Amino acid sequence: MKKLFPLFIMVMALVFAQSCKKDSTSDNNTLAGDPSPMGSVGTTVSSSSASISGVSDLQGSVVSVSDGVSSYSGTGIITNSAIKNIIANLPGITIKGDTVTATGYQIKQTTEGIESFIGTGPGVVVKYASNVGDTYEVGSTGRVRTVVNKSTDDDYSYGFMLIKVIQVEEPTPALKSVGVTKITYTANHKFGLVGVKYDFTDGSSINLPIYCSTQNGK
Repeated sequence: MKKLFPLFIMVMALVFAQSCKKDSTSDNNTLAGDPSPMGSVGTTVSSSSASISGVSDLQGSVVSVSDGVSSYSGTGIITNSAIKNIIANLPGITIKGDTVTATGYQIKQTTEGIESFIGTGPGVVVKYASNVGDTYEVGSTGRVRTVVNKSTDDDYSYGFMLIKVIQVEEPTPALKSVGVTKITYTANHKFGLVGVKYDFTDGSSINLPIYCSTQNGK
């Protein structure tokens, strides 16, 4: 059986904010750009989870912003006891019956891209202007996130439309114990993070669409 705790955590955590404006030519490990509306207090994030047995109603919101970094809280209904057992001891997780709550997950989002302040995967997640082959360091882990695809046409299905996207892969050796080998982030300059795909040790994968109540104004 797939062990899906990172699925829940990333949905709760990933969609984002920023502090001061910098030159957009800065190195790949520094996020610049103007603050994104997607990082403002009250912004909500949700995901379809129809394909996940025992997991439903995944949603989160920005509850505070400090120095341009947004703090997210989220909830989900988890009836799968194996998944609940996996996430029970994670920091910021509270479980009451089948309701799981995640609090204190910090993300920065700007008009230039997305940066994570989550301890297990800090650093730039994506820069919209990056090109295939560009990399971003994942904190001091020695791992990198790598841009593997960038659309030149509107070819990615998102809701009822097709959009251009940039896709970033991150190997996850520390998550193999819970069944995850790789995470792929899909983002768009207007809609932010639009999808997170998880590849599992059994060869299967799950792709979660992500929807935000606000967007960049371009």
